[in-house]
Amino acid sequence: MKIAIIHEWLEGVAGSERVLEQMLLCYPEADLFALVDFLPVDQRGILHGRVPRTSFIQRLPFARRWFRHYAMLLPMAVEQWDLSGYGLVLSNSHAFAKGVLTGPDTRHVSYVHSPMRYAWDLQHQYLRESGLDRGLRGIAARWLLSRPRLWDRGTANGVDLFLTNSHYVARRINKAYRREAVVIPPPVDIETFTPGGEKQDFYLVASRHVAYKRIDLVAAAFAAMPDRQLVIVGDGPAHGRVRAAARGARNITFRPAVPQAELVALMRAARAFVFAGEEDFGIVLAEALACGTPVIAFGRGGAAEIVAEGAGLLFAEQTVDAVAGAVERFEGMAVDATGCRVAAECYNVAQFRLRLAASIGTALQGGK
Repeated sequence: MKIAIIHEWLEGVAGSERVLEQMLLCYPEADLFALVDFLPVDQRGILHGRVPRTSFIQRLPFARRWFRHYAMLLPMAVEQWDLSGYGLVLSNSHAFAKGVLTGPDTRHVSYVHSPMRYAWDLQHQYLRESGLDRGLRGIAARWLLSRPRLWDRGTANGVDLFLTNSHYVARRINKAYRREAVVIPPPVDIETFTPGGEKQDFYLVASRHVAYKRIDLVAAAFAAMPDRQLVIVGDGPAHGRVRAAARGARNITFRPAVPQAELVALMRAARAFVFAGEEDFGIVLAEALACGTPVIAFGRGGAAEIVAEGAGLLFAEQTVDAVAGAVERFEGMAVDATGCRVAAECYNVAQFRLRLAASIGTALQGGK
């Protein structure tokens, strides 16, 4: 049986690319398709020698930097691949990949990291953060976003089995598509992220700096707690906002994105990992736990499923006061590094592959 694996775009390695890597290892004979492939040479190891078949978007002007600006063409692009000769299509989707066209004799299994975020329940947040929530521009933006929402809902009919990363996203899938999804948490490299060394007196944030991660809340909270040290690792379009929230506080250290080995060392040494965003799953939270480091996180989304009792604590609101209060409560807790590690071990790579293979086997036998 011929197998096709569909991925949206290859430009860097994040959670969805880690899932893709395991899909390729599970099905080494599969053909790989991606809308664009601009993955740097030093990150191509996740493809294990595969060269993906790309779409016409790859050849459009300035695609390397601006392919997201061709958003209105991406649904058309994903529909252009002829997959009629494949018995199994496995899509790895957070926006467009699940929209591939398959025939009645092809089983389509889609691992959905999230329904199209900006078209569904996060639309108002995206418009607000982009300054497009008012006036004529706001009306135009809402009209434009209604089109991909209709397309996204329609393409759900072409999926035989939905898989997803958390019960939180499974509820969103049910709300958007009226379909049930099998929950398979994404793979966490617990063989690399391991405990070790002595704890130091600092808290850690490590993330791409984008608005919804709410790193600004953490920075502002620690700026108001000058006796506590915070290290913020990463960069991104919201970096200026995070810097402004820190207000030049001397107890906050900024570092650019670091190599994996250095990130592991920071996670091992941190007193706790702090996260104020609402994530679909939150692999970085599981990585911190795997290093024996407790997590202080906003208690919605994947964090509510990852942070087990005794492995950290959750706070209820995305406010500066809630972050500061959580840090103070944490310092009165007894946290066991071994318990943190145990909480992360269920997300190991081997378990992901077993669950993925079992779910696909059921789909191929005609079950759901």
